[in-house]
Amino acid sequence: MWPELNTPRLSLRLARPGFAGAVARFFSDNWEGHLDRWSPPPAPGHFTEAFWRERLERAEVEWSAGASARFLLQPLGPESGPVLGTCNYTNIVRGPFQACNLGYQIARSHEGQGLMREAVQALNAFAFEEMGLHRIMANYIPVNERSGQLLARLGFHREGYAKEYLFIAGEWRDHVLTSLTNRAFDTRTLETPPKAG
Repeated sequence: MWPELNTPRLSLRLARPGFAGAVARFFSDNWEGHLDRWSPPPAPGHFTEAFWRERLERAEVEWSAGASARFLLQPLGPESGPVLGTCNYTNIVRGPFQACNLGYQIARSHEGQGLMREAVQALNAFAFEEMGLHRIMANYIPVNERSGQLLARLGFHREGYAKEYLFIAGEWRDHVLTSLTNRAFDTRTLETPPKAG
């Protein structure tokens, strides 16, 4: 029922309420001086287990409704392991668009090891092949060179530049807009048969 993917070094698991404590620890340990540079302001209670239990209950409902797919990066092994990062496919739109937004985060202690590339590559394939999406959009702050390089290595193409796109770290931040498309997408799934009579 819940998708789980394994890469050479990671278990990629759909985020669910049982992970609330581990997710709260991930954000508590990595927010200040790391994730806060690239993320919108945290909501009240953002670093508590109760907050994440409620948020992950919503994530579970969104997955069932086809509205989002939020994954956690963990070391290979049991679900009780720590959360090393997140990878979220949100704002899923069907019809002739078949697209979503991608966002990701990695623990400061695991930067520069290729783990996010490993995770996103596997999850992009899942989004295309299993979720049936045609387009994945990912945007980043221009000074976040590490994120820009990751997306380029994964085949994302730069499509534009959005001024004052998101409020992050105390001000409206410009973003580079990129996307990756599924060239193997079966357009027959979009065709509507003509009405009889």
